[in-house]
Amino acid sequence: MRKKIVAGNWKMNNNLSETNELIAGLKNEMNSITLENTRVVIAPSFVNLQQAVVETKESSIEVSAQNLHQAKNGAYTGEISADMLASIGVDIVILGHSERRAYFNETDESLAEKVTTAIENGFDVIFCFGEQLEEREAENHFNVVESQLKNALFELSADAFDKIILAYEPVWAIGTGKTASADQAQEMHAFIRSLLAKAYNTELADSVSILYGGSVKPANAKEIFSKPDVDGGLIGGASLKAKDFSEIVKSI
Repeated sequence: MRKKIVAGNWKMNNNLSETNELIAGLKNEMNSITLENTRVVIAPSFVNLQQAVVETKESSIEVSAQNLHQAKNGAYTGEISADMLASIGVDIVILGHSERRAYFNETDESLAEKVTTAIENGFDVIFCFGEQLEEREAENHFNVVESQLKNALFELSADAFDKIILAYEPVWAIGTGKTASADQAQEMHAFIRSLLAKAYNTELADSVSILYGGSVKPANAKEIFSKPDVDGGLIGGASLKAKDFSEIVKSI
């Protein structure tokens, strides 16, 4: 049975004291939640990752990085390697987020390299992809998603997908307050699973967790998560409030 997953992407938010405060709040909220076949993940900024690992050590909360560089080491000022992350106890990474693609020019090709590096170093990868508003309005969203997945992931072996978590994020619904309807999310998630079945096999397609990312809130989480091919969410703004995030976890 594939895992349910609720992951909070904190983006460029929270200094050290705010990180500690939020984690303390999350741990307190999580004490009243019984998790069954569910993973809860947070992704603080790089500078607070080690502290987050320490603070969550005795809890069910896992810690993810928001990015990594594909090279083992070298003259890449400002970048972070898989080995650096592993050395502080981090073994999950978000790759391909729309903001990385838009603001830092990440491409399918560079992401394929990053995914390979992450897998080779034993990381779980939360791989993000999704269409822009104009691509959906042009009814090209299925082609865009198919291209992003094929170019970045479909050279991987079937075994590598044991480490892949997919996160469909319609870019038009990120930080805009707009949300794909539960039916729209299900339609795309079912399409994604069909692509996996076609490229690999049905067993693999049924085993991969596919998350929805795009303005998930306590008010809409339950409806979105109720869909058969939606296995959880990659949460942005709502993950910055312990109460809101815990309510989303309860909705799974």
